[in-house]
Amino acid sequence: MATLPTAMADALLHRLGPAGFPTEPDALENFGRDWTRFTAPAPAGVALPASVEDVKAIIQLARDHGIAIVPSGGRTGLSGGAMAADGELVLSLARMNKILHVDPVNRSLTCEAGAVTAAIQAAASEQGLMYPVDFASSGSSQIGGNIATNAGGIQVIRYGMTRNWVTGLKVVTGTSELLDLNRGLVKNNTGLDLRHLMIGSEGILGIVVEATLALTKPPANPRVMVIGVPSMSAIMAILEHCQAELPVLAFEFFSDLALDKVIAQHGLPQPLQDRYPFYALVEFEEASADTDIQLAQLIERCMAAGWVEDAVLSHNESQRRALWRLREDISETIARWTPYKNDISTTVSNVPLLLERVESLVATHYADLEVVWYGHIGDGNLHLNILKPEDISVSAFQDRCKSVSEQLFTLLEDLGGSISAEHGVGLLKKDFLRFSRSEQEIALMRGIKRQFDPDGILNPGKVFDPM
Repeated sequence: MATLPTAMADALLHRLGPAGFPTEPDALENFGRDWTRFTAPAPAGVALPASVEDVKAIIQLARDHGIAIVPSGGRTGLSGGAMAADGELVLSLARMNKILHVDPVNRSLTCEAGAVTAAIQAAASEQGLMYPVDFASSGSSQIGGNIATNAGGIQVIRYGMTRNWVTGLKVVTGTSELLDLNRGLVKNNTGLDLRHLMIGSEGILGIVVEATLALTKPPANPRVMVIGVPSMSAIMAILEHCQAELPVLAFEFFSDLALDKVIAQHGLPQPLQDRYPFYALVEFEEASADTDIQLAQLIERCMAAGWVEDAVLSHNESQRRALWRLREDISETIARWTPYKNDISTTVSNVPLLLERVESLVATHYADLEVVWYGHIGDGNLHLNILKPEDISVSAFQDRCKSVSEQLFTLLEDLGGSISAEHGVGLLKKDFLRFSRSEQEIALMRGIKRQFDPDGILNPGKVFDPM
């Protein structure tokens, strides 16, 4: 395993102390990986700064010694963006986790980059407000990583992606300079807004150290309905009618196999009396006393059309959370099978055609494998997960799936879709970036990286290879 230069290691230990510069093998392995399991972690060291000045000093040391840096948040990523597999220094923001200020007048919250998403949500809730970007990993994901990957989640259909909620950023670039971007302003039309270059950049331009986030009023009495559905085309018809008649907060779907895995793993009860090929989960706001009547009429019409077989509705918060578990526990449940994940998207209107083509591809190439479908279908985002059989090595399994991905991404390119809707590119999808970005775009990205990171030390080899 690679090691840091002695002078650099001594300087890091002196500045950060033993708590900020762990050297145990377990720490290196823990901080050197994210949720992907296709590459073994092999970092040369781990640094946990406690301040912005620490981050600047770490980056300057890395420049001086020619050591690459892998930024690390909650390590819940699924594209290998936080993997340190080639002797890099992991820079973890875990100790920079303070909620600095909640401003109910401006409806904003300022925090350090290592603040956990759930802690941000709780701090907003204490003021009667809400930070609406939410996902299954909110209990461990960090806001810096959410911003670096422009995280989406379960309520994009109503609230949009992380980008929509970031009003200010402090970022340390690859030259160890601190940028203070937009300063929480709602209106600021003064040239290029570099904040938006940083959001979704996956740590290749700079390290997010502080963020100011917009907050909003929470929805009134959210309720959840799980629906048994005979086909994917029926799901799209249900979506159209739900959006027309209900104040929808989320519209998710999952396959029967996904449900089966979650129920078996966690001992949850079946949501419906019978089993169905697919399920839709709809969360909506009970905006008026007439909502129940509107809902009953909607379900009756959908049943008459053959789109809905059965449905169950939450009547209290405990039931709402129990129904959400059927969807939110899928990713964690199937992790034991080292799934090959395809996080794909297209416009909502093109989803039926994409589903038709992808289902045909899956039937042709993965007939002998378990395929788990789920996703945020209300915003055009599908998660296609191929589960690895026990008798196939990880490398052989990945090679097989990557060969089929070429065909899958060609379908997406034809439909103007994306090879990564919300997980980012990282290591796993950089070879396929050309299916979503033109040669001109990729060349411009490389040029932008050189401006912010002239030595190429920030997360090298992620998103694209340097020329």
